Amino acid sequence: MTEHRPEVTYNDALKKTALYELHAELGGRLIPFAGYELPIQYDGVLAEHHATREAAGLFDVSHMKIVDVSSIGSSDVGETLELIAPGGLTTLGDNRLRYSMLTNDAGGIVDDVIFTRMANQFRLVLNASRAEIGLEYLDASLGNQVTFRPRHDLALISIQGPKAVGVLQKHDPAVADLSFMEAGLINFGQTECDISRSGYTGEDGFEIAMPIDEAEQIVRLLLLDKTLKPAGLGARDTLRLEAGLCLYGNELNESTTPVEANLSWTIPKRRRQDQRFPGATTICSQLERGTERTRVGVTASGKRPIRDGAQLFNENNQMVGLITSGGYSPTTGKPVAMGYIDVPYANEDNDLTAVVRGKKIGCTVAPLPFVQHRYKRSK
Repeated sequence: MTEHRPEVTYNDALKKTALYELHAELGGRLIPFAGYELPIQYDGVLAEHHATREAAGLFDVSHMKIVDVSSIGSSDVGETLELIAPGGLTTLGDNRLRYSMLTNDAGGIVDDVIFTRMANQFRLVLNASRAEIGLEYLDASLGNQVTFRPRHDLALISIQGPKAVGVLQKHDPAVADLSFMEAGLINFGQTECDISRSGYTGEDGFEIAMPIDEAEQIVRLLLLDKTLKPAGLGARDTLRLEAGLCLYGNELNESTTPVEANLSWTIPKRRRQDQRFPGATTICSQLERGTERTRVGVTASGKRPIRDGAQLFNENNQMVGLITSGGYSPTTGKPVAMGYIDVPYANEDNDLTAVVRGKKIGCTVAPLPFVQHRYKRSK
């Protein structure tokens, strides 16, 4: 008996990842996202969310842009990249990751990026929706100092959840020795892949870059472990919202600074002093004097979610904030949101009113994250 594979209908206007046909075979509901056709869910957002929080979920994140950056000449590529990012990159050790961002001259965020030092080069992972803009920005800013190699030959998956390490240990026991934001290698048979202990769900987890022509075979092998469930964009979004993590285009954009976004922790003291990055005057002034608005968590008093775009009002009916992400939190069992609020009204437990489709909903400023992170930190 031969296995029946469902017919796959292609939308030529959208890009496909190496796992496209597998998504369809597994019953994934495919939608357009950042120029790609990707699964929003398989068995349902709630089921996939809980599977990731309680066991392990597998996400296709191949739409993210992987770019390897090397110096032209003998200069340190980390020092060069610090000309466009406020993070501490020269001090980053080999096989270590750092979350930072590309900033513009006004201090706004061009993209938020994961930087990994790999021997004599850096690997950058850019957001899919900002990939071309980010590459153009890198080339315009540093094109005569570094070389860029977009890794079209790689697929990228993310395995998240408390049992993720157990799933991967069966293939390579050494992965258990990695700590959060550390990179290494993992072997699937004769295929060597890059792996990092990282992710965007708040859970312990891993991201794996693998040869694109072997990606489907490797993912099929991984999914033989029934602890691991395929998960789509819907669960990825509810997980990152509970974890209080920013989404570019919602919390982050070219008009929002890292300080306003409550990401000041990504800018070390040395970078605040040298100010050798775009927008340093604005960003460092905000670090010293504060901002007019700030990113906060918000919880609703009822069961109705407060979605992005909802306006927030104080007791005098003055608009004091705007929701940027919101929805039902499967883990806490209540609606949660993030947004920007004028600083005088941003204190925790401050009561406000959200207007959703003309209806008023009581809400409260809440601490982030809504669900505590469970990363495996180094001892």
